[in-house]
Amino acid sequence: MSRLILELLLQATGQTLEMVLASGLIAVAGGLPLAVLMVLTGPSGLCRMPLLARILGLMIDAVRAVPFIILLVLLIPVTRLIAGTALGTTAAIVPLSIAAIPYFARIAEVSLREVDPGLVDAVRAMGGTRWMVVRYVLLPESLPSLISGFTVTLVTLVGASAMAGVIGAGGLGDLAIRYGYQRFNTPVMLGVVAVLIVLVTGLQGVGNLLSRRLRHGAATHAA
Repeated sequence: MSRLILELLLQATGQTLEMVLASGLIAVAGGLPLAVLMVLTGPSGLCRMPLLARILGLMIDAVRAVPFIILLVLLIPVTRLIAGTALGTTAAIVPLSIAAIPYFARIAEVSLREVDPGLVDAVRAMGGTRWMVVRYVLLPESLPSLISGFTVTLVTLVGASAMAGVIGAGGLGDLAIRYGYQRFNTPVMLGVVAVLIVLVTGLQGVGNLLSRRLRHGAATHAA
């Protein structure tokens, strides 16, 4: 593999990591509050508002139902409005984040609902407010599952960021299309695939390690 290809791979990998990490953090910042709100306003929540919970669920599922490649095209005007352009790494963060927020929200909702209701009842019986339940019960108890869900979200974003290369978003997908597919350059294609495998494996490994340590720490503390 030539030095030029290695330089292109390093640059594209940096762009992909930038897109994935930025949109992943935005997904947590937007998706976690949505998940908490859906849990609190759900049928068994602390402030039951079934209509609001149903509307939020429908909106989240509607975005999740749209294939990402179609969402990319639909959001081009929004991307231009926010980023000033529809091309490049920074612009790609907009559709990636919008796609990732509802995705992580559903994962986080499942994690929060798995928290033992007895712990919630205990805090409420001691006079704890709804905020205290969220702060000291729901989030800490579901943290290992939330980390696992965040890892899955990041892995999904790696694939989505590669797909964003179709519209010139930069990163590994753009490199594979412009320098690999269009120029029939097999080494570039193989290099991109190898880097994507390493990225996904690395992210999954780190996420699994953090989740296991948190679960082990929680179990040790409980014992």
